[in-house]
Amino acid sequence: MTSHTPATAGAAVPAGSLRADARRNRARVLEAAQAAFATEGLSVPLDEIARRAGVGAGTVHRHFPSKEALFEAVMVNRLQQYIDSARELAASGRPGAALFDFLSRMTEQAAMKKDLADALAGAGIDVSGATSAVTQELRDAIGTLLVQAQQAGTVRPDVGNAQLMALVAGVFLATRRSSDPRFAEQVMTVVLDGLRTGAPAAGAGTP
Repeated sequence: MTSHTPATAGAAVPAGSLRADARRNRARVLEAAQAAFATEGLSVPLDEIARRAGVGAGTVHRHFPSKEALFEAVMVNRLQQYIDSARELAASGRPGAALFDFLSRMTEQAAMKKDLADALAGAGIDVSGATSAVTQELRDAIGTLLVQAQQAGTVRPDVGNAQLMALVAGVFLATRRSSDPRFAEQVMTVVLDGLRTGAPAAGAGTP
C-alpha cells in the first residue's frame, strides 16, 4: 500500500505532484507574483495576485498556503531559471564566452527585478534558508562555467568559485543602490575585465 505524505503546513505544494492544468495555474501565479513583488513590494495581497494571474483566490491558497510560501517559491523559481540558463550555456560549445554571457544576463535581470530582493530582505524572510539547495545548484552550475572558461584560457586561473560568487554578490548589492538602469552593466563590465586572462593577479602591488 502506497502512503502519501501531506505537504508541510505553510509550505507551497510541489509542482511535480500536480496535474498538467494545475501546473499551468501554478506557473501563472508565480509569474504574476514575481512581477507584482518586483514592482510593488510585499504589500500586494494574495487575492490581487490571483486576479492578475487570471485564477481564483482559492487556487492561489491551495498552491501557496501563505504569502511567505509564495515568496519562497518565487525565489526558487527565479534561481532555477538561472540554473537552466547556466547549464544551457555550459553545453553550448563556447567555453570562452559562456561564463561572460551568463554573468551579463544574470546582472541585467537582477537589475530589472531589484525591488523583489529588497522587499524580501525587508520582510525578514529567511530566503537563504528556504532556497539553500537550489542556491548550491546555481553555485555548482556557475562553477562549471568558470572551469570551462579557465580551461579555454579566457579567464585567469587564480579565481575560484568563491571569489566569483563574492564578486557577483557585490555587483547585485551595488545595483540595488542605484536607480540608473545602465549601472549594473557598467559595474559588471569592470568585473569581467578583471576576470579576463592577462588582468593583474590578486594582491599584485600598484606602483
